[in-house]
Amino acid sequence: MNTYIGIDLGTSSVKLLLVGADGQIINSITKEYPIFYPQSGWSEQNPEAWLKATVDGMDALLNGYNRYEVKGISFGGQMHGLVLLDEEDNVIRPAILWNDGRTQKQTEYLNTIIGQERLSQYTANIAFAGFTAPKILWVKENEPENFAKIAKIMLPKDYLAYKLTGVHSTDYSDASGMLLLDVQNKCWSKEMCEICSVDEKWLPKLFESYERIGQVRDEYNLPNAIVTAGAGDNAAAAIGTGTLKNGACNISLGTSGTVFIAQDAFSVDENNALHSFAHANGKYHLMGCILSAASCNKWWMEEILHTQEFANEQEGLETYLGNNEVFFLPYLMGERSPHNDVNARGCFIGMRPDTTRKQMTLAVMEGVAFALRDCIEVAKSSGLTISATSICGGGAKSDTWKKIISNVFGVPVCVLSMQEGPAYGAAMLAMIGAKEYGSLEEIANKFIAVQTVVHPQEELIEKYESRYRYFKMLYPALKSVFAQVE
Repeated sequence: MNTYIGIDLGTSSVKLLLVGADGQIINSITKEYPIFYPQSGWSEQNPEAWLKATVDGMDALLNGYNRYEVKGISFGGQMHGLVLLDEEDNVIRPAILWNDGRTQKQTEYLNTIIGQERLSQYTANIAFAGFTAPKILWVKENEPENFAKIAKIMLPKDYLAYKLTGVHSTDYSDASGMLLLDVQNKCWSKEMCEICSVDEKWLPKLFESYERIGQVRDEYNLPNAIVTAGAGDNAAAAIGTGTLKNGACNISLGTSGTVFIAQDAFSVDENNALHSFAHANGKYHLMGCILSAASCNKWWMEEILHTQEFANEQEGLETYLGNNEVFFLPYLMGERSPHNDVNARGCFIGMRPDTTRKQMTLAVMEGVAFALRDCIEVAKSSGLTISATSICGGGAKSDTWKKIISNVFGVPVCVLSMQEGPAYGAAMLAMIGAKEYGSLEEIANKFIAVQTVVHPQEELIEKYESRYRYFKMLYPALKSVFAQVE
């Protein structure tokens, strides 16, 4: 049987799936690598660590399986990261990651001096601190010796694709988050390249996510495997959850949290509060991204409560649903959608002498749900109707969290039979590139089914509507304080 490898290059680890042509997962391997924080608010990784983890992971994944049956490989990858190579293909400096907050000055320059209206005209988006273009400007201003060495600019997953194939490529969904792509017309923006002093020859060739970019190099001993361009992690997750039809919604509760809404036609919301990106199916999507989601819960459990027993800590929380007096702002890494504020901080509000550990644990989960609701409200104000959502990511394993989200959003939350997200979506993209199937819709209809549905409860919808009104007041009240905290 033909098999396919889907690779999800995440922030803390790479996950690899071996998937049969029938959609069944044959094997799964995860390899971790470190994140470095050279200064407060900075976040970096070594691309070579991604490659080693991926190659070692493929060897482990295929141990005991026929390497000749592997017909295709593709990727879902953490977006926005800046990977720079010199003329000899050496990595110039550690990759600056999506959740790095050092580019406040460059982001303000793009949004205020260049202007949000022009940025939106050129790219369909405004500047966010995590995007790639502000990072390029930061390197130019702060590391001119490194900027002078640039021969290739890449996104994280595209570094893997380059090493596997020798082809300098990217796809439209991932490139949409660079602030260098004219998203509507699917080409590099000459205006943005000029603004950022980027020579267009540094940039990779553009592909649809499902298009073949090349063959795996001989050294990796996968003689029959083609490689397709892959997608940004959220677009890949949307493929893996079948979020393809116009108006379909998926929530991802990973390190970051996203609201992903598929669209047939290109559109931009009035204030650019949501990202307007290309989808991995050749169409478009709107996306709201909060920088800290399941990572908030991980921080609370491991760093504050010093426990690994996440499920135990969530026992009994449902008695508090809709009645919690404690609020949590989940802005541990600043915030992207819809506030675009690198200075935003995480904080608890509303504690009393009798506040319990359970209430604070619940507040963390509710705060993430409320922040995602902020993104949904922008989509609704643009005329979109969200009638249901699928869900994926590590946080989606929590029944309590799914119930909170269902009632905060006021819509059913669909739990799918296949919950692998980006890596599974990547395997689906590889199947198209290898011509195993004719369309992503065909694969989704065959592979993806709803397993259970979490329905909202009218009483809890009303209670959470009241709590959300309070939550919406907190960030505006604290914004000026955040700006002054050093």
